[in-house]
Amino acid sequence: MTPVANSRLPQLLERHESDILDQWIKAQLAAPLSRRSMVSDAELRDQSREFLGLLRSAAGKGSLDSIDGAAWQAVRDGLTDISRSRGARGFSASETATFVFSLKQPLFSALRDDYGSDAAGLADEVWKTSTLLDKLGLLTTEVYQKGREEVIARQQEEMLELSTPVVKLWDGVLALPMIGTLDSARTQVVMESLLQRIVETGAEVAIIDITGVPTVDTLVAQHLIKTITAARLMGADCIISGIRPQIAATIVHLGVDLSTVITKATLADAFAVALSRVGLVVRPGSARS
Repeated sequence: MTPVANSRLPQLLERHESDILDQWIKAQLAAPLSRRSMVSDAELRDQSREFLGLLRSAAGKGSLDSIDGAAWQAVRDGLTDISRSRGARGFSASETATFVFSLKQPLFSALRDDYGSDAAGLADEVWKTSTLLDKLGLLTTEVYQKGREEVIARQQEEMLELSTPVVKLWDGVLALPMIGTLDSARTQVVMESLLQRIVETGAEVAIIDITGVPTVDTLVAQHLIKTITAARLMGADCIISGIRPQIAATIVHLGVDLSTVITKATLADAFAVALSRVGLVVRPGSARS
């Protein structure tokens, strides 16, 4: 192995890897942010040993000034896997970064013993090594944050799907109860869910109930009109229910034209209209004794 110019780190890791590994594991287990119950000692040792091997190889091939080169690809991939795994287990960003930062003390101790009385050389090597580990630690934080953002985005998509159920009330009649604020992203989910159910059931009428929508502004009204238009293109008429007095006043004030859409105050009223549209009538039955 050819060491990187002006750095003893590759040689140091090769000669003292076992001792550095033992000290590093002790430092990780003693850290205030240690999660011993979430990572077994055997797994921690395997991860640490593998990372030291990757670090030794990369330090011997690439520059310590940057971790962006091809020589550091395996190190970046290894830290990415560890960061994602720990993030999925519930580790915090600080706890995840501790995996790298806790390596500083063992490396600094080994460097001090290796350089002896060469204070200038030791200071230079410590600075290079510290800067390198800082970059690797920041990489774990970035990967962790990206992973958490992906989880949050996926959960938001799942919540959107759960918050827009399309219910079959009767043969040919669907209902879409909406709760919360309508935005462009949610409107897209609503439209896709409704159209898919229209195709699956061959429904003739779809009731969009906005009882749970707190406010209706111009944007919300536009989203509703888009959904209604898309449903009509699929052969289903739409009825809007849940029109409260304040919402009716707001729609009039905004000048939104819903004259071509049937609107009802309650879901029950809308359901009665929907049944009549499909040729059904609800009549009082005889009382049971």
